[in-house]
Amino acid sequence: MSDLTLEQYKNEEYLDFQDPSILKAQQLAIEEVRAKFGKDYLFYSNGKWQQGEAGTFKSINPSNLNETIGTFQKASSAQALKSLDDAWTAYNEWQFVPAQKRADYLFTMANIMKRRRLEINAWMISEAGKNYVEADADTAEAIDFVNYYAYEALRMDKGMPVLSENWGDFNRTIYMPIGAGVSISPWNFPFAIFVGMAIAPIAVGNTVVAKPAPDTPKMGQIMAEIVEEANLPAGVFNYVTGDNIEVGETLARSPKARFISFTGSKAVGLHLTDIAAQVVEGQHFLKRMICELGGKNATVVDKDADLDSAADEIVKGAFGFQGQKCSAGSRTIAVKEVYDSLLEKVVEKTKQLTVGDAKDNYPAGPVVNEKAVEKIMHYIEVGKNEGKLMCGGTLADTEHPGHYISPTVFADISEDAVIAQEEIFGPVTAFIKAEDTKDAIRIANNTQYGLTGAYFSNNPDNIEYALRHFRVGNLYINRKCTGALVGAQPFGGFNLSGTDAKAGGRDYLKYFLEPKSMTLRPKENVSFHLKEFSYTKE
Repeated sequence: MSDLTLEQYKNEEYLDFQDPSILKAQQLAIEEVRAKFGKDYLFYSNGKWQQGEAGTFKSINPSNLNETIGTFQKASSAQALKSLDDAWTAYNEWQFVPAQKRADYLFTMANIMKRRRLEINAWMISEAGKNYVEADADTAEAIDFVNYYAYEALRMDKGMPVLSENWGDFNRTIYMPIGAGVSISPWNFPFAIFVGMAIAPIAVGNTVVAKPAPDTPKMGQIMAEIVEEANLPAGVFNYVTGDNIEVGETLARSPKARFISFTGSKAVGLHLTDIAAQVVEGQHFLKRMICELGGKNATVVDKDADLDSAADEIVKGAFGFQGQKCSAGSRTIAVKEVYDSLLEKVVEKTKQLTVGDAKDNYPAGPVVNEKAVEKIMHYIEVGKNEGKLMCGGTLADTEHPGHYISPTVFADISEDAVIAQEEIFGPVTAFIKAEDTKDAIRIANNTQYGLTGAYFSNNPDNIEYALRHFRVGNLYINRKCTGALVGAQPFGGFNLSGTDAKAGGRDYLKYFLEPKSMTLRPKENVSFHLKEFSYTKE
């Protein structure tokens, strides 16, 4: 990175919950949030809070199915399309707002997030089932996205470097926003990804209709409150809740959706990509598709690795937030010399993970919903026929009724097995044995995905080989395969893991911009000054 971003941007530090005062403050915030359970919430469009015409739905606490987070609106298709129309109306002015003023709005939002940090964490712990550290990392990442994209928008405002003068012509290339679009975000990073996907296009002059996942609508509602407090002009940011088809697909199919930004499953992402490729009546552009579609990520451990460190990081990467991360380490590939020792260490550490209510900060909490439980348990049953179950493999016995699954490790899995190829999105990792370094990397690459990966070794030659041949968008050496930092580790994957747009990176905002080359050939004896050109003819 260079200049403005490098000098002024820095990542938010995570809160230290080993500090008794910070722990107590977070617990108090959870108590305050729990006292507000069960309220009704509106969606936010064109600067107004509105009721849905298609009914309501409830957000349930996955840690305790007897508790309702709140009741949310189901917007109708007509309301969703009206929101997109309003976004276009707002775009007419927002596109010309100076970059510094747009950035100032974003800096204000980030400061509000910092002020409300413990509250945001508390709602996320309650609605998504994250423990304290996972929730705080999510909130910190949202703050990072907002600040980083603000600085990057200022840099992009300078335009593309070109030869400013040649052959009598004066040249400049600027980046222009492309219009109003749609962001459809997932439930697993319900604040960070929702915020990042919506704010990135806004930072560079576009407008957005943002649809959150039905499992975590409260997190989007909080962002709408923050946007309102920051006094962002009406229609620039719109938070619309509702059915995935009636709202999400309707917006994606609209000839007025200039871009579709999506993070979620491969199946839905490919479906939306098909939609984006279709030019329908009334559409005057090719839709931009920006998507991140998951992974089947591998942690590779070589014979000269620090096995204790590798085991620690494997457990963190596989079971952090119950494995419900597109970057989660769902495959562990170890060379034959260390396979048995590493397996023993990982199983021992996995058995130490206790499962329970997220509000009580258990290492392992619930998965998101009943559908997830059914899917994960299906894959566990498949795995029992494909290898050896070492630990877990059952529903966890907990105090409250919730969506709990014990962290699960399988051994002796074939590289082509179902649980080694298909994304499970739960607390499951499969051990696969490799002959040597090259065989391990080959196995790691043997999936349709290419999102993240981790490689453990102390051999410089082998590390160099992995850096070159491990085909993933985010590769980590001697650390876990999750936890990309905005501005430092731009996030996105190869193959069917998505468009590799690199969220939180230098290139991301370009997906919401189009470069315009402008050339001026001045005439003799004409005096003028143009703002768009660094040229004055006197």
